[in-house]
Amino acid sequence: MRTPPAHVAPPDRARKRRRLARITLASAVVAALAGSGIYIAGAQAEEVAVPGRVQAEAFAAQSGAQTEGTGDADGGRNVGWLASGDWLRYDGVSISGVDLTARVASLNTAGGAVELRLGAQNGQLLASFPIAGTGGWQKWKTVTAKASAVPAGPQTVFAVMKSTSTSDFVNLNWFTFGPAAGTSPSASATPSTSAAPSATPSSSPSASPSSSVPPGAPAGAWVPVDQAKWSRELAAFNAITPKAVPPGTTRVPEFHTDCGVANSAPDDPIVLPGLSGASHMHTFFGPKIDAFTTTDKLFAAANTCNAPGDKSAYWTPELRKDGKAVPIKSMRIYYGSRVKDPSTVKPFPPGLVVVEGDAKRQVDTPKNAGSNQFWCAGSAEIGRSADGNWPKCAPGGNLIFQLVFKDCWDGKNIDSPDHKSHMGDPVNGVCTGKYPVAVPDLSFMVNYESLGGDGLSLSSGKPSSMHGDFMNAWEPERLGDLVKSCLNQNAKCGIDTTFAAADTASVCDGRPPCPGRGGRPSSHPT
Repeated sequence: MRTPPAHVAPPDRARKRRRLARITLASAVVAALAGSGIYIAGAQAEEVAVPGRVQAEAFAAQSGAQTEGTGDADGGRNVGWLASGDWLRYDGVSISGVDLTARVASLNTAGGAVELRLGAQNGQLLASFPIAGTGGWQKWKTVTAKASAVPAGPQTVFAVMKSTSTSDFVNLNWFTFGPAAGTSPSASATPSTSAAPSATPSSSPSASPSSSVPPGAPAGAWVPVDQAKWSRELAAFNAITPKAVPPGTTRVPEFHTDCGVANSAPDDPIVLPGLSGASHMHTFFGPKIDAFTTTDKLFAAANTCNAPGDKSAYWTPELRKDGKAVPIKSMRIYYGSRVKDPSTVKPFPPGLVVVEGDAKRQVDTPKNAGSNQFWCAGSAEIGRSADGNWPKCAPGGNLIFQLVFKDCWDGKNIDSPDHKSHMGDPVNGVCTGKYPVAVPDLSFMVNYESLGGDGLSLSSGKPSSMHGDFMNAWEPERLGDLVKSCLNQNAKCGIDTTFAAADTASVCDGRPPCPGRGGRPSSHPT
């Protein structure tokens, strides 16, 4: 019996449905994004195959999509999280007639269209399906369109989303390209019977143990930690004798590293491994990064971070002013603890990669809008940009952003389908349940050579799309010493186990997440 879809869209999908801009490629297999990320599969055992239908999730490449279990009559999965500008690519499509259909659902009254184009995103328009609200994200309707031509032979077809809405506006379940004699894309010609992994981490994920995500590997798999290596590192950590904390030390669990800009590139080796130029522009801190970077490679790379032993990589979307990159004033990464008992914090496992924030989140962030706020450091805010999203800083200050990562680990996986689901938040100050292992609370403090105001944008879009990526490549003995001496002992350190006295501590300016985040100020001098 087919089970109902696990995903129910919240009222404000633009804020609450997690979405990642990514492009995944497949040939003999299909790369499809599960409800909380990506998995590798061909067809679902629960799906009823219907001749002539091209399942929406059988794409060969995509941008902006995720898949979820469908409530439609034939079962299987549908593609959702589709907003204007997103696209799906289908290879080897045979178009056998002018009468085309699409199975759609929508809870967005703005509507729009799904354009079918040949060969490229801006290629010849084959047909356009009108999209209107159907009454729900799982309320399905078949819409029709007429093909402008019936080209001979297998075609590459792009389904391109068009809407005036800035949020998700359509779910897709399947297409037909003429009578039932039409064939499905070659990517689904050899379906796998493998079941998709659950959104809950399995104790034996399908991926082979690895300390890094290899280039060219399918994006978005559960990647289990190398348990033997992790056990060795944990044993060495437990054997460390912490450095004695002198009187007068600030009792805040914290250390940090300062990193310079290494390079900028339209690459993302976590979300889009092995796909050069497939991402929006990123600013990389620490080592020089490209699409083929792995955690293993970082240990041998030159690094701009000043904490001894930190070979890690950090990156954020590029900030632009009138289309030109805004220089970075400084980048400081804080490592702290927000659990009740910081003595429970363990070092990061080998090869851990994490993404925080949502590149697809495109909502306005006026003053006092809450999270995802840029603000002024070192001077007062004296106004806002014309669109209200960016502060204007008084002379002497600069634009700043603080991005705080999750700090409870599932204890099993160093990566997950959405690069987030292997990490969670403390519950009542304790890492428990699915996320039982407390690790350092990572926080990016990005200072820009800018007074804010008009003309600003991120390479990923609005300020709400601010996000960060982390690849752990700390030398285990160095990280272990900092965690054991500084975090576990609730003591403030610098870039090493030199303790900071109370009279040198910064004062929180009252902005979140200072309270409950290890007491870290949101305007630390960097």
